[in-house]
Amino acid sequence: MKKLKLIMSLLIGGSILLAACSQGLNDSKVPAAVKTSFATDFPGNSPKWDKENSNYEANFKTDGKTMSASYDENGNLQETETDINVSNLPTPVQDYIANNYPGEKIKEAAVISKANGEVNYEAEVNDMDVIFAQDGKFIKTAKD
Repeated sequence: MKKLKLIMSLLIGGSILLAACSQGLNDSKVPAAVKTSFATDFPGNSPKWDKENSNYEANFKTDGKTMSASYDENGNLQETETDINVSNLPTPVQDYIANNYPGEKIKEAAVISKANGEVNYEAEVNDMDVIFAQDGKFIKTAKD
């Protein structure tokens, strides 16, 4: 019984910590370097800001696409994430989901472009983000 209470306490504490890691931010709390970089990278867009771990995340729409751009505190772009239609996921990604999550639907899909040129795909299934390499090979799952 003590182990169950400990496990439950850890799960609750972890959930609270996770919720605190991603929090909405007032524009005035975003460093000037981050706002300047965003304005240069995505001119004419007005983002909603979040703080995700130590990065600042701009959420916005451009050219009809929902996107996010993540910056470090010095304004260096870390990655962008662009929502895509589930049907645009590479076939190996769709096959992996069908085989490993039978009967489940992909709720959302995105392409992630990192600053180093690496491209990943993300498929949301069962409130989990399933991440894949550009060639469609499974990388990891992460809590959404």
